[in-house]
Amino acid sequence: MTRKKILGSRVKRLLSGVSDHGRRHLVEVETDLVQTNLLLEEAIVKLTASFMAIHQAVETRQDAIDRLLAGAAPSADDVAALGGMSAEIARHVNGAVTGMQFQDMTSQLLDRTLRRVSGLRAFLATLNAHGAGIVPESDSEEIVERLGQVGSALALQSIALRGMLRKSVEQRQLESGDVELF
Repeated sequence: MTRKKILGSRVKRLLSGVSDHGRRHLVEVETDLVQTNLLLEEAIVKLTASFMAIHQAVETRQDAIDRLLAGAAPSADDVAALGGMSAEIARHVNGAVTGMQFQDMTSQLLDRTLRRVSGLRAFLATLNAHGAGIVPESDSEEIVERLGQVGSALALQSIALRGMLRKSVEQRQLESGDVELF
């Protein structure tokens, strides 16, 4: 194989590898951001529903208390409402806590996304650093050697980055149980 063909083959393989690596990581970044958005939407829905339910429960109880304070005899509904007030509010507070767990998972997704972007930036910096040694006066053998070094360095960096990034996101800070998501 001629030097020109070897050089062309190495350049093609390097550029293809950089493109594939960058595309894979950007797809993962996009996926993480979509998942983050879904988590935030779900958390907002859960928190809103929980707080509205807490508000309604307290308002209902307050109406019963106001009637009692006005001297009215408590109805069976008032007695039942007042008796179950703590349990109902606790149920709604637990719902709000569940909604807050999504913040923990969202934080993990954003952290993973930032690490992936940093890894991609380092990957491109490695390409730049190794590529800077290739000058117009470089002969074909030197260029082939440098391209081989760049390819090896980038492959090692890609493997290290892939190993560093966990695929699952899990709730791990709140005491209402562990949840693993995607």
